[in-house]
This record gives sequence, C-alpha cells and structure tokens, in this order.
Amino acid sequence: MEKNIMPLCKAFKEDFWIGAAVSEKVLGTHEALLAEHFNSLTAENSMKFALTEPQEGHFVYEEADKIAAFARSHKMKMRGHTLVWHNQTPDWVFEEKGAPASRETVLRRMENHIREVTAHFQDAVYCWDVVNEAVEDKGEGFLRQSKWLSCVGEDFVDRAFETARRLAPGKQLYYNDYNECFPEKREKILRLLRGMIDRGVPVDGFGMQGHWNIFGPTIDQVHESLEAYAKLGLRLQITELDISLYASDNKTTQLSAPLPELLRLQEKYYAQIFALFREYREVIDSVTFWGVADDSTWLDAYPVKNRKNWPLLFDESHSPKSAFFSILP
Repeated sequence: MEKNIMPLCKAFKEDFWIGAAVSEKVLGTHEALLAEHFNSLTAENSMKFALTEPQEGHFVYEEADKIAAFARSHKMKMRGHTLVWHNQTPDWVFEEKGAPASRETVLRRMENHIREVTAHFQDAVYCWDVVNEAVEDKGEGFLRQSKWLSCVGEDFVDRAFETARRLAPGKQLYYNDYNECFPEKREKILRLLRGMIDRGVPVDGFGMQGHWNIFGPTIDQVHESLEAYAKLGLRLQITELDISLYASDNKTTQLSAPLPELLRLQEKYYAQIFALFREYREVIDSVTFWGVADDSTWLDAYPVKNRKNWPLLFDESHSPKSAFFSILP
C-alpha cells in the first residue's frame, strides 16, 4: 500500500463514516487496508437469516462475531445487515407440517429471530437494516412477491420495524433497497417510506444501496433521488456502493484487464457522486462500499459468472486507483 496517502476515513471525518462490507476471509487478506481507510464495517453475509439461524432455534454467530470483534478492536462502527429479506432466508421459516406456515407462525418466528440476533449483537451494532429489498423493481406491482408477503401480508414490513424497535431499543432502524435512483422504483420506495411515516412505523433511515455503473443511474438521477429521500426527514446512508465498469445489460466476458477509458469514466463518476454526497452530508451518516478492493468483489460472479469486474477504489494489489484520488475533498 502506498505511503503518504490520506486515509479515506480521515478525509471524510467531517462528513460521514466510510464503511466496507466484509467476510471473515477479507479480515485477514485486507486487514491493513481496512484499518487504514475505514471506520465502519458491514458483515457481507454472516448476519443474514440463513447464516445466523439455519434451523429453527439454532443460532450460529461464529463468523459474524469475528467481524464484530475486528470492528471493536479497530474502533469501528458496525451496521447490522439484515433481519428480514426475501433472499437467504431458510425455507423452514415459511413452512409448517409440509404446508405454508400460518401468518401467526411466521410472525412468531420473525419476532424470535429479531429478538435473539439483536440481543446477541446489542453491544456491537448501532443500526440495523431491518427490511431489505421489499419493493418490486418494475411494473405495476408495489411490494415484491415473496414468502414474507404471501405468508404474512403487506404489513410484514411494518411488523418487522415495530418488532425491532421493541426488542432493540436505541438502535437506528433502516429500510434498505437497490435501484433506488431509477424513477420507477424510486417512487415506489418513497410510497413505502411515506406510508410508514404516516402510520407511525418506527423507521429512522433509508439505505440507498448504490450498486451503480459508469453508465447509470445518471448523476442527475442520483441528485434528484438524494433530494427526494432527504425531504422525507429520515437519515440516509449509502450502504452497498460499487461502480461497475459494465452497463447492467452487458453480458460480455471479453475484458481481462480494465480499459483505461472505462477507468476514466469510473473516476469521473465517483468524483461526481461523492461531490453530491458531501452536498447532502447533513443527512448522510455513512457511505459503505460493498467490498474493499478489486481482488474480492461480488461483481466478479454476478450477474455474469467468472467475469472480472473492477468496481472499487483500490485495485487488485490494494493500491489506490485514480477514482480514489478523484473523490478526496
């Protein structure tokens, strides 16, 4: 790692926390980079339902505990991710004697899961992504078709937040979603959040995931979205930021190294969005990258398997890229 580089967390200390999503493996392979540049962590997978409660009443915390211990030893904040999600939730949550479980059974299981997990991480986590990705992406549908929706009903979101407030008092409670800057979905997310606020549901903030690419959403769309969400009066966090070099519909696998012209576009995009983040620093508490460096990112396997992507600020050798320098205040 290069010397005499301003650490990100110090560069933005007057603006917001700088976070990274990590696995247990990354704690070892990227420890120096994490310790130098980040002051917030998110467990990439190990706090999710399927990992913490794979069988009813059987809780597993080993990997998540290691991440929490790392955060504590490096004096980092830690986000809890996530309590209720349509993905990575075991089938047993929604089943009962070979049939779909009743609403009451699923709500009881939800409550027990929230009780146990938030209590376990009571001293480690300051906020929770209570519900993740509940809104439908496209079309006329409002809430995503999921087993939470079919077993409980549309109020499963409200019930999750009400349960989290009761069982985890003092923690900040977030709704978290992606494609949050594209107008069609943005309006649905705003509808969800406004409805929760009007009903008195205890939601404290909105997590804008930020899985973007160098071609979109446009900077104007990001700006419009920040303004719209800020007007809700909730706290905002950028929770899963990465800037892919591929458009969302690009399935090619031809690149073995990032093209210079694409890196220049990435540099420009990062500079522009961080300028916007700083403009809204009065409502943005944290900016978290979904990964640490380009040698280890979920985008190497999604949406195209075995296709290398380079979406972060540090390259595969953990050196800062031009995009790193472009965002510095």
